[in-house]
Amino acid sequence: MKRHSFALVDCNNFYANCEQVFQPQLQKRPVVVLGNNDGIVVARSQEAKALDVGMGQPYFKIRRAYERQGGLAFSSNYALYGDMSGRVMETLRQFTDQVEVYSIDEAFLSLSDRPRALAPLAVEIRRLVKKWTGLPVSIGIGPTKTLAKLANKIAKANDGQYNLVDHPDRDRVLARVPVADIWGIGDQYRKLLQTYSIKNAAQLARIDDKWARRQMTVMGQRTVLELRGIPCFALGEEPAPKKAIHRARQFGRRIVDFDELCEPLAEYAASAARELRRQRSVCAAMSVHIATGMHDDQPYHNSIARCLPWPTALTGELIGWACEALAQIYRPAYAYRRCGVLLSEIALDDTLQTSLFTNEYYDADKRALMDAIDRIEAAHGRHALRHAREGLNRGWRMRQTRRSPRYTTRWDELPVAQ
Repeated sequence: MKRHSFALVDCNNFYANCEQVFQPQLQKRPVVVLGNNDGIVVARSQEAKALDVGMGQPYFKIRRAYERQGGLAFSSNYALYGDMSGRVMETLRQFTDQVEVYSIDEAFLSLSDRPRALAPLAVEIRRLVKKWTGLPVSIGIGPTKTLAKLANKIAKANDGQYNLVDHPDRDRVLARVPVADIWGIGDQYRKLLQTYSIKNAAQLARIDDKWARRQMTVMGQRTVLELRGIPCFALGEEPAPKKAIHRARQFGRRIVDFDELCEPLAEYAASAARELRRQRSVCAAMSVHIATGMHDDQPYHNSIARCLPWPTALTGELIGWACEALAQIYRPAYAYRRCGVLLSEIALDDTLQTSLFTNEYYDADKRALMDAIDRIEAAHGRHALRHAREGLNRGWRMRQTRRSPRYTTRWDELPVAQ
């Protein structure tokens, strides 16, 4: 019988380590990366974690004490992080063509066809990624993607790698894993399982198949089987699609004009649409929200929800409907600081029930155009092409006053050896 093996490779403290790679003087120093107009902490080096800097903390609250201890802060440098991510993924493809890029700093690999022992292979993968990119990674290996994900979590607390394929007592390991740490088990299922005194992965792996399917749907049943070592999720397949996709951000400056306010909203709608297509889903409902600063003399915030004329994942349609919704809640007397879009009523596109009178999402030309745009963006970057509604000047983009140079993507910002 063929032995299945999956690896999850995860870059450690990815954003912070990208900063440290190009600035050796930052090694062993606390480093945080800021988001949301340099307002909150979105990434931390190991040294910053040791100072009890928390994710999502407002930076102004910790700045004085943190910098007094030698800590440094950088604005998010997405051009650098995206390019470094691509270099890591290309390095992983030296070991197998079967690579699923799961996020900017994570990838699943299929190692089922590798004749070599898995532990030495993990050592070699970590060595080559470090040599070619300067970035440390952790590797979890398991007979299923779910177990590889668990193994990776354990690897981070050990020596950077952990193998559940060849482990002599997998049940003992699973007994130490809370159900909340299992890939695909969200808060709703966690609460359900707790009512039945199912608290860890070993207990979940032993439940009855029919009960799992009845209580947790077929996706939950497949997660249970994966915990037993039976592969149910192939590369490119996740335990469950997101039930809602939200995109929002605070602007770098206030926006008064309606057309300019449509630009960030269109960008967020486009980003949410990409996520829909990535998980092969469509949405049937949308809500849009806007807000001024909460401390303004006359603050204003509003939102509107609407059912869509038909389920879709097409960027142009979602942008158009988002801007139509915005027009209903926009008030010209205010200066806005934030907007966002939430997609809901999400279903897999192969279960889509179409209208008797329209079949817009299955329009062959529209789907072909969208597929072509996705391929171009995959090859040349997320904003290689964008809808005109997203704007060109984009002066509203978030502040990045602490951004490091884009060392790998701009000729005028290349690192200089002295």
